[in-house]
Amino acid sequence: MMMTAVARSRDGQLRNEVDVNGRHLIVTDEPERLGGTDAGPAPHELMAAMLASCVSTMVTTYARARDWKLPEIRVEVAYDAESTPRHVDLCVHLPAGLTADQVKRLKRVVDTCPAKRSLEAGFTFDEQLIVGHTEPDATSSRAMSKPAPASSSKPPASCYIG
Repeated sequence: MMMTAVARSRDGQLRNEVDVNGRHLIVTDEPERLGGTDAGPAPHELMAAMLASCVSTMVTTYARARDWKLPEIRVEVAYDAESTPRHVDLCVHLPAGLTADQVKRLKRVVDTCPAKRSLEAGFTFDEQLIVGHTEPDATSSRAMSKPAPASSSKPPASCYIG
């Protein structure tokens, strides 16, 4: 499953409007002390939010499928962006009354969170710099929605290294 995000900054501002999968808009910004307007979380702050919401969603989905009553789940994530390797403390607060087996199963569910698994597996990056325009044309829009196969290192036809 391919997911996309397109960030747009205007007028040299640090505030970005990020279109996620063509369906949702997220605003990011930097704090005022760094030259932003603090209109949203800083981009690197989204890492903790991504992990917390992913784990919460996985646990809730699993519990719903089994008709387990979980009136509230709280997932706390503390992400240390300065440590090497990066470090995350993850704490899942579950309601009282669960059996030991339910807790054990939910622990396994936490370990299946796609965001967590992606970070654990690591990433590779293919990067292109496109000089001369910022608005997508029909070719680059298709390239975003239907990427080249992973085995191809050739950039989409509309991309060139600047």
